[in-house]
Amino acid sequence: MDKLFVAIFSLAGVAFTYWFFLMKKEEVVSVTGSVDSAGSPQVDITVEGGYTPNTIQIPKGKTTKISFTRKDPSSCLEEVVLGDFKIRKFLPLNQKVTVEVTPQKKGEYGFACGMNMFHGKIIVKG
Repeated sequence: MDKLFVAIFSLAGVAFTYWFFLMKKEEVVSVTGSVDSAGSPQVDITVEGGYTPNTIQIPKGKTTKISFTRKDPSSCLEEVVLGDFKIRKFLPLNQKVTVEVTPQKKGEYGFACGMNMFHGKIIVKG
């Protein structure tokens, strides 16, 4: 009987661990309704143990402002790289750094920290 309880709780622990770490849903933020004073789409990303939100949706052909605010003091997150847009920016702690992208094609584009350990995604819709 004890072996049965151990087996059941072990399986439940494995299932919970799998769900907690691997089944998290992406938080997708669309910037279609969020614009700055000049009418440009914009989105704010908090950099703290990763990127929040880690997936954003932006319109094709419009210059979009993406603002990163780093709250995490680790050196890994002190830089953001948007390789497809040839952008690499240093992120000072607790300061907003804004980059502008104008995607010409629909698709998915990645961004990451300078050490390529933390990742985010930009989805371009037409």
